[in-house]
Amino acid sequence: MVKKEKKMFLVFSHRLTQEQEKEARQTLGITKFLTLPDKLQGIWSQIPVDQKQISDVLNPIRRWLENESNKHDLALIQGDFGATWLMVNFAITLNLIPVYSVTIRDAREEIQSDGAVKNIHLFKHRMFRLYGI
Repeated sequence: MVKKEKKMFLVFSHRLTQEQEKEARQTLGITKFLTLPDKLQGIWSQIPVDQKQISDVLNPIRRWLENESNKHDLALIQGDFGATWLMVNFAITLNLIPVYSVTIRDAREEIQSDGAVKNIHLFKHRMFRLYGI
């Protein structure tokens, strides 16, 4: 019997870290990661800030997910809050499993010699969490 491929669609603006990839393989059984094609990545990374309605902007990403995914594949969706909400709901209609990355955050402030404050934020992946639970 051939083992079915379990895919994770990466709908977010960053690269998957080695730690995230390792956890996705080990705990979620992911065998293949699919990043947004360049044109779609451009759309996701620059959701228009001057439009009240962005649903139509996301249609190319919706079509990509619809054409490439299978029932019960995972979709890591993070980004612009409204776009994320729309895409999570769409993923659910496709019977995909939408998840997001939970991180531990460490913020530090360094006072510079000129009195300016430099903020440093370190993020470390902790786990994937399902939307809605």
